[in-house]
Formats: sequence, C-alpha cells, structure tokens
Amino acid sequence: MQLLEVLIEYAKSSLNRPFSYSYKGEKELSKGIRVLVTFNNRHLVGYVLNVTKTDKTIEELNQESGFEILEIEDIIDESPLLNDELLALLDEASSYYLAPKISFLHAMLPPSLSPRKSSLKAPRIAYDYFYEIVNDDEENLTNKQIELLRFIKREGRVLKREVSKAKYVLKMIETGHIREVKEEKRRLKIPDYHYEEPPELTIEQIQVIEEFNKSEDLVYLLQGVTGSGKTEVYLSLSEQTFAQGKSVLMLVPEISLTPMMVEYYLHRFSNHVAILHSELTPAERYDEYRKIARGECQIVVGVRSAVFAPLQNIGLIVLDEEHTESYKQDTLPFYHAREIAIMRARYYGAKVLLGSATPSLESRARGSKNVYHMLFLNKRINDQKLPKTKIVNMLDYHNIDRESYIFSHALREALHQTLARNEQAILLINRRGFSTHVTCRNCGHVFKCPTCDIALTYHKSDNMLKCHHCEYVEPLSDNCPECGSSYLIKTGFGTEKIVEEVKRLFPSATVLRLDSDSAKSRRKVPEIIEAFRKKQANVLVGTQMIAKGHDFPDVTLVGIVLADIGLSMPSFRSSERAFQLITQAIGRSGRKDKPGYAIIQTYLPSHYAITFAARQNYELFYRKEMEMRKLQFYPPYAFLASVTIKGRNEEHVIANAYLIADYLNEQLLEKVQILGPSTPYISIERGFHLRNILIKYVNRELVQSVLNKMQQLFSFNNQYDLLINIDPYNF
Repeated sequence: MQLLEVLIEYAKSSLNRPFSYSYKGEKELSKGIRVLVTFNNRHLVGYVLNVTKTDKTIEELNQESGFEILEIEDIIDESPLLNDELLALLDEASSYYLAPKISFLHAMLPPSLSPRKSSLKAPRIAYDYFYEIVNDDEENLTNKQIELLRFIKREGRVLKREVSKAKYVLKMIETGHIREVKEEKRRLKIPDYHYEEPPELTIEQIQVIEEFNKSEDLVYLLQGVTGSGKTEVYLSLSEQTFAQGKSVLMLVPEISLTPMMVEYYLHRFSNHVAILHSELTPAERYDEYRKIARGECQIVVGVRSAVFAPLQNIGLIVLDEEHTESYKQDTLPFYHAREIAIMRARYYGAKVLLGSATPSLESRARGSKNVYHMLFLNKRINDQKLPKTKIVNMLDYHNIDRESYIFSHALREALHQTLARNEQAILLINRRGFSTHVTCRNCGHVFKCPTCDIALTYHKSDNMLKCHHCEYVEPLSDNCPECGSSYLIKTGFGTEKIVEEVKRLFPSATVLRLDSDSAKSRRKVPEIIEAFRKKQANVLVGTQMIAKGHDFPDVTLVGIVLADIGLSMPSFRSSERAFQLITQAIGRSGRKDKPGYAIIQTYLPSHYAITFAARQNYELFYRKEMEMRKLQFYPPYAFLASVTIKGRNEEHVIANAYLIADYLNEQLLEKVQILGPSTPYISIERGFHLRNILIKYVNRELVQSVLNKMQQLFSFNNQYDLLINIDPYNF
C-alpha cells in the first residue's frame, strides 16, 4: 500500500498542511500529481506532496494516527505537473510569502492542470486530423480516387474535414495510398512574421550590453529615459542568450503592451516564441503551457503570471517597466514577479534585467547600494530631445477655457495646432467611465456599491453604474431610490467624458479610447493600438494603459487632463505613482523626428511629483522622495508586511484584529512599528468586513518567523480569514 500526503484544493491558511490518504492500486505514484479525494464529505482535487510505501494495514495506520485514513478515489495525472526547479520554487515562494502552497499551485498552473475540481471540466488537448500521401501510384485507381490522390499530393497534406468523399478515402487507406495522421492543435493563432534585421545600436546601447555581459552579478537595473532604446537592448541580449542554447523570459506589465512586445520577438525568433497572459482562453493557455513544457519554445513573452512558465535552462529574465505595480499580485498568493524571477534566476545561474525610465524607489535604492548592478541609457535614439512641458494651474480660472471646464486654454490650443498639422495627440486621464459620482440633488443620496460602499461610476456607453473595485453593475435609474426625485446630477469625469468633449470641440477629429472597458475583448487592444499607429485616428484618449511602452512616431502632443488623480490616495506610494505616470506619459511625445510637447493640467501645480515629472528629472524626485520615506520609515528604509482580518461579522473581525495586534506587539519589540488595527480605504469587500495591521521592520527573518507562528495560532478560527501580505503595495 502507498501512503500519500495530499494538499486540498482550498487556499486557506487553516488547510495549509498535507492530509493523509491511502492507495491500494498497482500503479507507482509520485509526488507532483493530482488525485481525486473525499474531504469533509466533498469530492475535491488534491495535490500529492509525498508518497511512501508501507506494509502496515489500514487499520494499523488508523490506530496510529487517531483518525480514519481514506483511500483516494482516482488518479488524475500520470506524471508530475512540475519539474524539479518549479517544485523548489513552490517551496521557496510559499515560505517567503507565507502563503498556502496550494495558492501558488493555482497561480503556477493553467486552468486545465490546476489542482481544483473545476480543472476536470477545463479544456484538454485538441487535435487536427490530416490525410497525406504514402504511395502515389495511380494504377488500379478509379478516376475519383485519382482526383483525390492528386489533390492531396498537390496540397502536401489535407485536413480531414476538407475532404467530403469518405468512401474513397477509406478505400485508399486500405490500399495504402494515403494515411490519416493526427497532430496536436495550437489554438492560439499567431501570424507569421518575417525576420527583421536589428537596427544599428547606439554607442550607449553597445556599452550597456558589454557591461552586462562582462559582469557576473545576478540582478541588473537598466534606467533609461523614455525613447532611449531599452527594448532593443532586451532583444539583443535575448538573441545572445538564445544563441547559447538557453531560454528567455520576457515580462511586460500590461496586457495592452503584450502584442507589441510579442511582435518584436516574433520578428527576431519566429516560431520559438510562446505567449502567456490571463486574457488567453483556458484552451490557449493550456496549449502554450504544454508547448513550453515540452521545450518547443525557448522564448516566453507574457505578463506577471508568465513568471511561472515551465521554461528550462533559463539564461535571461527581463522585466520591462519594472516599477509598475501590476507586477505585484493583489490576491492570494501576494507575490511580486520580480522576487519570483530572482528566485528562478538564482536556481539556473541566470541574469535578471529590470528596465524602466522611472525605477521603483526600492529597486533604485538597491542599485545605489550595489545590490543591483546599475546600467544607464541617458539619451534618446538619434539624440532626439525630450518633450517641452507646460504645467497649467487649473485653480486659476483665467486658464480654463470658457467652452469647457475640462480643458485649459493651453491644452485646447495645442490640440487645435496638432490636428491642423495632421499630427497625433494622446490625452491621459487615469479614470475610466463618464462621471465619477451620481448624486440626488434633492436629498443628497450618493449611488454606492452595495458590497464595497464606494461611489459607483457612471458609464454612458451602456447607461450603467459600475464599481471599479469589485465590478458590481446596475442600470442607472431615473429616480432616486431614497426620495424618488428625478433630479440626479453627475459629477466628475473619466475617459468617456473626455472623448465626448474632444468630439464636441473638434468635430472633425477622429478619436479612439483605450481603457479596460474598451479593451474588454482581448482582440480590441491590438486593434486600437494598430489603428492609432496607422493614423486611422488622430486623438487617443486613455488611462495608464496608454502611458507605458508604446511607440507612436506621429504623436507630438500629450495632454495630461488631470495630473493629480491619485495624489490624494491614502498610500505612501501616491507621489511615486503620480511621478511615474506623468513621466511615462510625457515620454510618448516626440519619439521620432518631430519635436514633442506636453501639457500637464493640475490643481496642485507646486507638488514636487508634478514639477519634477514636468522636468523629466528622476534624480531630483528620487532624492526628495527618499527623504520623505526615511522620515516616515517606509520602503526602502523598512520592509512591510500587512495582516488582513476578513469576515462577515464586523464585531468578530474587530475583536480578533485587536487580539492579533496584541500578540504581535508582545512578540515584536526591536526596530518594529505596528500600526493598527485600522479600517482600510475600502472597508467592505463583497460583503466581507476588513481590518488591517501594518508592520514596518528591518529584521525580515525575525518578523517572518513571528508571522508564521501567528498564522498557526490564529488561522483556525472560522469567524474570519487571515491574510498575510509580504511587501504590500497599497498602504
């Protein structure tokens, strides 16, 4: 008999331990496979952590353990799902982030291979069936058979569904003239790209590549101004790595940037490229994952989750726009792709390259201390100058256009001149929808999300109110639900309102919108970007999706409609995020042979994040922000960990939050600050009440040890869930 240690599919801290099951069959089972089990009278999928053989009877084992050891119901996999490196990564990552191993398995594997019951109904391998020639001798064949034989011979091979003459086919298979073959189908259709010769490198790019190659360091931070050619550095280093027979993992922060980066890599590496991101269908992800695991692709391009791609012999991992917060997972397990990449690189002896025009303060501080190897690209390609910028104070009513409370005189005039020159403009507003609030003028009622208690945003395109946190939606009613009044007012504005305003002020303008609403269909993102690149529109309105990585040669104007969105958010990162977004957005202008211009509209014209971004001066911002972080004891001067208590009953949540805070205060004394329990900005999430405890510390080992003990002590209470987030972003 074989004794199995099995993880159950639920990602709860209280279940983060193996449960014992038996197997009396003849197959030799191994760790890393999925099995079907009964747990608490439910049929669930489990993941096998260990297998041991025993000569003891089930009765003896039950007596020793003190509980009944059930037999597994079925075996799902014949071989392990993860290779040795990914198994080691599973242990390291779950230990570092104090997250249940099963939650990392859910993140690492595609839906079809995930250890959860839904995977049993997920897509499996799909095949195409072909006919091909075995013997082209036409003797003794009928005219119809000869016609079919010549058709297959001319085409080389023919899909089975393209041949309707079944009786002739069967006869010719019997006579050995043709045969049927099946081939696994790749459901993700990737167009063929011809090889493109790389452009001539600049002196700076050559120096960066040479320095990268000479060094034996693990992690490199490439800080390059917008338009300096960081992508070409990634491609050149990828070619070197590929030529050495090693694999490359290329990560981008946004799905909207994936098509462009995929295109760059397909032009260089053709069919050696696989794509992984969450917008693929489960079937497409399954096919891509298996293709990578079989070693058929040595280059993977994708977003955060692609960091777990089953590549072997990795030589290079690149994180483009490394500062972007989307590299940090905001649900369990709360991993950061950068740290996972470093873990994988360390295993293979590979190198990690982080690239950004505006590096995160943590990465830049590590670069300053030589923890990361700093590399610089200080000039744009062809020595093109950075855009000229103008800050417009929207508090001064003289600056506001009489016909539009959204646009200043300066932005409207600049947009008019840009369109007159047949050039293109980008307008950034980091807020989607039409209006941010809908309020009853009679009684003051604000339409709020019933599960999150935050104001719903009005979307004019479908006349719906939407929660941008939990995606709750409801139709906009004609009357107030509180007093019945029909006097409803809409305040604030987002991308939809900007599009309407541009069309009203410039009727001849062709406007495209790119935000997470317009890009809900995964085909829309590349279509919108390509249409704008081909000048099928002269104005592109969007959120932060348009601010990073794009290269539009005819864009000469960037208008940041409201630069201080986010500066009022209760987060120590708010200034950094604002600076990065403004800097990146400005960098979309004047990237080729035409000079660029940017206008920044703001109600906080003297805020250092805005003034330094307008000057494109990262160094001054870095120094100023580091002063603020040091005073407040925030990263990079401290590590952070958050503990979230989440439950249906608010009283239970509050009471237990104080118990946990008291425990942490007793256990942690030296160089540790414990803040809370506090009520988060969004205090209700899908009907669950939340309370947070934030820990600031310098001794990572001590705090993680205490958090591990706390997890074991407090996670078995069914009144709440306990979530630990190591290195949280949103505080």
